[in-house]
Amino acid sequence: MFTMIHSSSVFGVEGKGISVEVDLCNGLPQVNVVGLPDPAVRESVERVRAAIKNSGFQFPMERITVNLAPADLRKEGTAFDLAIAAGILTASGQLDGNPFSGTLLIGELSLNGAVRPVTGVLAMLEEAKRCGIRRVLLPHPNRAEAEWISGMELFAISHLKELRDPSDADSAWDRLRGVRIGDGSLDENLRRREHAEEAEDYADIVGQHQGKRAMLIAAAGKHNILLSGPPGTGKTMMIRRLPGILPQLSEREALEVTKIYSVAGKLHEDARGLMVHPPFRAPHHSISTGGLIGGGSVPKPGEVTLAHRGVLYLDELPEFPRSVLELLRQPLEDRVVSIARARATVHFPASILLAASYNPCPCGYYGHEYGEKRCTCSAAAVSRYRSKLSGPLLDRIDLQLEIPRPLSLNRSHDRADATTADLRQQVLEARSRQHERNAPYGVLCNSELSGRSLREAAKLRPSAGKLLEDAFLALGISMRAYDRLLKLARTIADVEGSDGVEEEHVAEAIQYRRLDMQQS
Repeated sequence: MFTMIHSSSVFGVEGKGISVEVDLCNGLPQVNVVGLPDPAVRESVERVRAAIKNSGFQFPMERITVNLAPADLRKEGTAFDLAIAAGILTASGQLDGNPFSGTLLIGELSLNGAVRPVTGVLAMLEEAKRCGIRRVLLPHPNRAEAEWISGMELFAISHLKELRDPSDADSAWDRLRGVRIGDGSLDENLRRREHAEEAEDYADIVGQHQGKRAMLIAAAGKHNILLSGPPGTGKTMMIRRLPGILPQLSEREALEVTKIYSVAGKLHEDARGLMVHPPFRAPHHSISTGGLIGGGSVPKPGEVTLAHRGVLYLDELPEFPRSVLELLRQPLEDRVVSIARARATVHFPASILLAASYNPCPCGYYGHEYGEKRCTCSAAAVSRYRSKLSGPLLDRIDLQLEIPRPLSLNRSHDRADATTADLRQQVLEARSRQHERNAPYGVLCNSELSGRSLREAAKLRPSAGKLLEDAFLALGISMRAYDRLLKLARTIADVEGSDGVEEEHVAEAIQYRRLDMQQS
């Protein structure tokens, strides 16, 4: 007897519908799983066998063939367990197959029949909804996550034996706790995290007004930023507070980011809503290329993708292997990571704000000697240390500035320190101007402008254009750096509330490119 059950898998960060086809026929008792299954899928046979037996059912003593279609795509993970078990039970006549028609089944089985949660539920349900499936049977722990997809009828199950009731084929479904999720569920979940208290504030940082100004500009236009300076000057403090002044994610962006974390298995079990705050990722400098960019035989997202729509912070940048850093060049330019394998190419989203910091030399005090603090590094050591930062990589970082040691800790003589709330308000106002102006070009932030759209949106005044051209000729910057200076000047003008880019906006943008000029 033949039966087919709808299930799903994840490829990259997108769901992919999989048909679990089960055929029972006469022959020696054995189970064959075909359709390019990985070891975890092949091992599901033993899990399903034990789960069926320990849930009060009979495992058929016949020849069983399980096909995972389409057969030319590599299948991995444990999400097919529940669908395979349901397929075997319906094909053997122990369950009526009608309730499973048009229903997506996902879940891992334990040996005693308990249904365990799986990763990537958001991506799977999003694809199922696109394909017209509106009914889902899934593990109880995944239900809260599944509710973030509107318009789906959810049935949560904790044990395989909950499907068993030979007297009434539909009673098993009646006993399951199903609920329709209205279209307002996303807004409700967004409101749950809308008013988060700030644990850290920019007002805690003494002085460093130019650094805070750079953080404001970086957040307003989503520009990459690099800070250099001796240890303990506040570089890390300023960058770690950067997500606090970024706008909250829109509903579409929140669902997109939460889906990535669902696929990566990094959603907390007690999560009450979508990830409406921009993510902040700070990997250690010992990270591998696969850990940063993503990879594997079946590609998985790396830190660049986990920082999508948020901030990727690389502390002590020259300590990262150069081979790892150079992999950032393509994602910073294209805002996507493409990983090619023999059978398929997977694309991971990577629209990030790169924030990095480093000391000027291995000991940290080159060019910043004070008191008994003196640089002990040789010229060769300093050169070797800085050579980790290539020209093409620096070319893609818009704001580059030195953070000096504060001259005084006395706040009474200092001008009022800007708070995180103040900076966030300025960022929101600047973003509002960008959205209104850039909407016809299909981009949200100035850093995403390019080509003709950049020239039209910049509204460059003649005197400002002359200054930018002089800087291009005198400083020897590349055409890429020229465009990035124009984007940066456009953001500075937005922060200042100016309709066009003036000469002073270009002048401020130029001073933020000092480090790569020193490098060249």
